[in-house]
Amino acid sequence: MPSIPFRRDQFTWLAYLMLAYYAFLQASLGPLRSFLAAELRIDYTISGLYSAAFALGMTLAGLTADRLAGRFGRRVLFWGGSAGMVLGMLLLTVGRTPPITIAATLLMAYIGSMSLIMIQATLSDHHGANRAIPLTESNTLAVVGATLSAVVVSLGEQQGITWRLVAYVGVVVWVLLAAFNWRVPIPERRTDASTSQTRSNAPLPRAFWGFWLVVFFATAVEASMVFWSTGFLEQALKFTPEDAALTVSLFGLGMIVGRAAGSILTRRYPTITLLLIAGGIVLVGFPLLWLVRSTPVNIFGLFLCGLGLANLFPLTLAAASTVGVNNPNAASARTSMGSGIAAAITPFALGVLADSVGIETAFGVLLPLTLMVVVVTLYARHLARV
Repeated sequence: MPSIPFRRDQFTWLAYLMLAYYAFLQASLGPLRSFLAAELRIDYTISGLYSAAFALGMTLAGLTADRLAGRFGRRVLFWGGSAGMVLGMLLLTVGRTPPITIAATLLMAYIGSMSLIMIQATLSDHHGANRAIPLTESNTLAVVGATLSAVVVSLGEQQGITWRLVAYVGVVVWVLLAAFNWRVPIPERRTDASTSQTRSNAPLPRAFWGFWLVVFFATAVEASMVFWSTGFLEQALKFTPEDAALTVSLFGLGMIVGRAAGSILTRRYPTITLLLIAGGIVLVGFPLLWLVRSTPVNIFGLFLCGLGLANLFPLTLAAASTVGVNNPNAASARTSMGSGIAAAITPFALGVLADSVGIETAFGVLLPLTLMVVVVTLYARHLARV
């Protein structure tokens, strides 16, 4: 484990808060789906297009962000991306047809993910060998933001403001972040005598692509859980839409607990070991959620899924960033691209399947995907040792 002391400076805290803001808006697409679908009178398949549009935006950002950062600098993408995120969300609130609201989701994802990629790249580059710590800690705050979004959506509906309250809160949060942190320097790519010739165009090694596959499968499971858990709870446990949106916050609570623990454990144990443990927790929790027909057991399984999924992405991102250290912008961008592809394919495919066989049966696809997380992690570990 790294012996260099880890220090949270002003930029580190800004990056943490900005990632929480991004997650707050991104995760809101799951709990607000039922309400938006009712307003627009759309089925599971069309509902899945919102997740696919967001994922497509992430994928496109992953393909272009490193080049745009090289041209405009990290600061422009960091702040510009975060502003575009909330502007896309506002467009979603005023749209009254699926084409407009889906386009708003795509715009929100593409521009907003520029900020996400810069957050990951700057934290990884800024903290060097300690990168697993800030990447895990930042994702702990991110899941707090994601959990709060479900609460805000439910509160907005209960108070008659509708789910659009989440967009209004997003505007306020961005204004406050900019007002108090605009002058904080955004670290540019760090170079030194041994790496300055290779950091901007160094090819990513085979081990990176092994961890990229882990990111793909982990994101496929997490994105599907976030986007379809409310629908599953409504169908399997007969929750009202408002109660289902609120109950999903327990999934977020599990992620908060998991990432809080992960931020401590990354200082003591190898990243791969923690990855395998996290995958194992999901393999225990998911059958309790999916197969058992007891509300307390289902909810406990939902919590365990959040607990295990909490650290799959940040730990894999840390592993991928470590093996791709010679080109951090590209490593972060390609990792986000992998997340985008997974998030585009899986929730949409699950929605199509749900229209054919029901959401309860379709939800079971997530079990073999979770198993693949564990299997491919072992393969990526092998590549990293070669």
